[in-house]
Amino acid sequence: MDTIKLFGMPAQRGRWLLIPLGIVVLLCLGTVYSWSIFRKPLEKLLNIGATESLLPFTVLLVVFALLMPIAGFLIDRFGSRVVTAVGGVVMGVGYILTSFATNEPMLVFAYGLVAGAGIGIAYGVPLAVSAKWFPDKKGIAVGLTVIGFGLSPLITAPLAKNLIDAYGVRQTFTILGIAFSVIVVAIATQLKMPPSQWQPTVRNVASARVTSVRVTTEKIWQTQSFYGLWTCYTIGTFVGLSAIGISSPVAQEMIELDSTTAAMTVSLFAIFNGLGRPLFGWVTDRFSPKIAAIASYVLILIASILMLNARTGATLTYIAAFALFWLSLGGWLAIAPTATLTLFRAENYAKNYGIIFTAYGVGAFFGTIVAGRIRDIFGSYTYAFYPMAGLAIAGTIVAVFFLKRLPAMSEILEEPVARS
Repeated sequence: MDTIKLFGMPAQRGRWLLIPLGIVVLLCLGTVYSWSIFRKPLEKLLNIGATESLLPFTVLLVVFALLMPIAGFLIDRFGSRVVTAVGGVVMGVGYILTSFATNEPMLVFAYGLVAGAGIGIAYGVPLAVSAKWFPDKKGIAVGLTVIGFGLSPLITAPLAKNLIDAYGVRQTFTILGIAFSVIVVAIATQLKMPPSQWQPTVRNVASARVTSVRVTTEKIWQTQSFYGLWTCYTIGTFVGLSAIGISSPVAQEMIELDSTTAAMTVSLFAIFNGLGRPLFGWVTDRFSPKIAAIASYVLILIASILMLNARTGATLTYIAAFALFWLSLGGWLAIAPTATLTLFRAENYAKNYGIIFTAYGVGAFFGTIVAGRIRDIFGSYTYAFYPMAGLAIAGTIVAVFFLKRLPAMSEILEEPVARS
C-alpha cells in the first residue's frame, strides 16, 4: 500500500493535493451563483424582463441536478478524468454559445441546457475522488472540496463584472467559457480514484470501513434513510436557494439598504455559504447525519424568526439571519454527500449521491420561484419566512424519524442479507 504515489509523494500525503484541485474545478463550475451579475446586461441587450432573465438560471439548476445521477454511472464506466474533462468542455461550449444568444430561447438553451449539462456532468467527480481517498476523514474532505462551489461568487462575480465593463457581456461569456474549459481539462488529467484495496494507514480507518459497509443493500430507494435524506435535502436547498434569491431585494425593500450596501452583504453571505460546507461536513462525520440535519434546521428556524420580526433599519438582524440561511445552505452541500457515504455503500457513492442530488433540483426549482410569488401575492417578502420556518420544523421531524443511526439501519438490512 505504501508504494502507491500521488504527485510524487506517498498516497497518504499526496491525497491532500486532490482537495485544492477539486476546489478549483468547483470554483469554475460555481460561477452559476454569479448569474445575477449577468442579468441586467442581458436584459438590456436582449430587451427582456427580470422574470425572463431568471429563467436560464432556473433551467440550469434543474438540468444540473438531473444530470448528476447519470454522471455517477459515467464515472464507473469512463473514469474520473474523462468525465471531468467532458463536463468542463460542455460547460465551456455552453458559455460560448450563450455569447451568441439573440433571444431568450437561445439563452435558455445555451446557458440553461448546455452549460447546465456540463456542470451536472463534472460536479460530482471531485467529491467522489475526495470521498474515495479519504474514507477516514470523509466529512471534512468532501466539505473542503465543495467549498469551491460556495465561495465561487467571491472570485467570479467581481471577475465577471470587470470583464463585462471592459469587453461587454457577450465577450465575457466567450472568455469565461474558454478559460474554464482549459482549467477544468488541465485539472482533470490529475484526478484519479484510488485502487480498490487502498486504505490510509490511520487508526480510525477500520471503523470508517465498517461504517461504510454496514448498510449492504444495493438499492438505496428501498431504505427509509433514502427518503429521509432526500426529503431533508430538498427542504434544505429549497429554503437556502429561496434565501439566496431574495437576499438583495429583502435588504432593499424590508431593511431599506441602498443597492451598493445590499450587494456588499451578499458577498459577505457567500463566505458563510462556503464555511458551512467544511463545518457541517465535520459535524456529519463527527456525530451523525441526523444531528447535522437538525442543527441546520435549528439555524433556519432562528433565521426565519429573526426576519419575521425584522423592521426597517434592522441591518444587524438582517445580516445575522441571512448569514444563517447561507451557512445552512452551504451545510447541506456537505451534509448530503457525507450522509450518502455514511448511510450507504461507499463503493456506490457516485451513483448513490447522483440519485440523492435530484433533491437539489427539486429544491432549486421551487426555491427560486416561490419566494417571488409570495412577494407578488402578499406585497412583502416577510410572508416568505413563514413557510421557511414551517419547513424547518417539518425537516426536523423527518430527520428524527427517518435519518436513523447506522446500528438501527444495519439491524433492518443485515437479516435479509444473511438469508441470501
